Amino acid sequence: MSDYDPKYSIARTDDEALLYLDLQPCPDCGSIDTPWEQGLSDEDGELVSSYYGICSGCQAEREYLFGLPEHETAGPFPNFGGPEPSELLDAGQWLQVADRSAESVPEDRDEATVVLRIARAAVEEVLKFVPPGTDAVPAEAFWTDEGAAVRTAGPDRFRLERLLVIRDAYRDTGAN
Repeated sequence: MSDYDPKYSIARTDDEALLYLDLQPCPDCGSIDTPWEQGLSDEDGELVSSYYGICSGCQAEREYLFGLPEHETAGPFPNFGGPEPSELLDAGQWLQVADRSAESVPEDRDEATVVLRIARAAVEEVLKFVPPGTDAVPAEAFWTDEGAAVRTAGPDRFRLERLLVIRDAYRDTGAN
């Protein structure tokens, strides 16, 4: 582990950053429709990943800056990150992504496979918040209002055994 202390939350992969951005409506009009351009930027001596776009709803300029991960994580879509938990989305938000994906599985088999892969990958992200030797996601893994609301609505859904069953169910339905 290095002594590097980033000023910006780390986006482990482009897929994770884009998912996070999809969950951030425009503060001016509430639209989530923003075409994003990604690049690298130097911010006060720190190399960051910059996402810039113009809101399609109100034409407001939007920009988000993310710290870079220590190591790149390669993999097929969806590739949300390595073995460490997310700094961008909390455990409740990840489970909400899984729920929304699983609720919107299209009829087309190929499209359904992609949606179920997203649901499975999102549950795998929740599992990264379970500390070794414990059987549930701890309270500190919920730092957003949205994530805390998901936990409050169903705290048992964050037990390790249940998360593993959900993850495996998505695999068994085609999300290999």
